[in-house]
Amino acid sequence: MRWGRSLKPFRHPLLWSAVWMLAVALVVAGSLLPPADLPAQALGNDKVMHFLGYFVLMAGAVQLYARRASWVVMAVLLVFLGIGLEWLQAAMHVGRTADRMDALANTLGVLAGFTTGFMPSRDLLLRIDGGR
Repeated sequence: MRWGRSLKPFRHPLLWSAVWMLAVALVVAGSLLPPADLPAQALGNDKVMHFLGYFVLMAGAVQLYARRASWVVMAVLLVFLGIGLEWLQAAMHVGRTADRMDALANTLGVLAGFTTGFMPSRDLLLRIDGGR
């Protein structure tokens, strides 16, 4: 069964889509939980964490989707997600604040992840999956 024209021809498309959606959910949860509920930042700089989180999400989208048009749509949606989560942090009043530099780091991470689509490794997940 083919799950959509945009996805690459994986043997297990539902599995890989679910893993990617879980990663998105973790970023959302990590962005909205009160600071006291989060583990101490093990890797240091907050902006680096924002960049890496959105880089992984966009690079994952490149691994999932075959068409560049889908990459563009996912990139735009991820940028809006990052901006929206910053807005929600300020609106929720749980000890989080909106930070434009966080939104910028998110956007730069998305752009960097997008560039992985132009590298030979863009089909790494397809090869791991043994897709058609």
